[in-house]
Amino acid sequence: MSFIEALIPLSIFGCIFGIFYLFFTARNKERMALIDKGADASIFFSSKEKRVTPVWKVFILNFSLLLMGIGVGIFIAGILHYSLGVEEGIAFPGTIFLMAGVGLFTGFTMTKNLDK
Repeated sequence: MSFIEALIPLSIFGCIFGIFYLFFTARNKERMALIDKGADASIFFSSKEKRVTPVWKVFILNFSLLLMGIGVGIFIAGILHYSLGVEEGIAFPGTIFLMAGVGLFTGFTMTKNLDK
């Protein structure tokens, strides 16, 4: 392993460390400035009951709708290509991305309704 190859993981780790360091130090400075000006410390803590639906259920719902959208997109693309004669390079990517987007939008709408 050469020196250049060893720098790649070190630079990735350094970038991640730098981002977290800057985030936490900036947050600490901001909080200290607010405390110095007399702000109440309760503004730093958010209530944990904002999200009613667990995150894993939201993930499963969105992921399953995405996969169903891709499957429906492949099915519709097959119909377009083999029955109607649309070019394969146009039918398959277009309908797959369209139906995946419809699935993600449906998942977003359903997730929004779950939290109500």
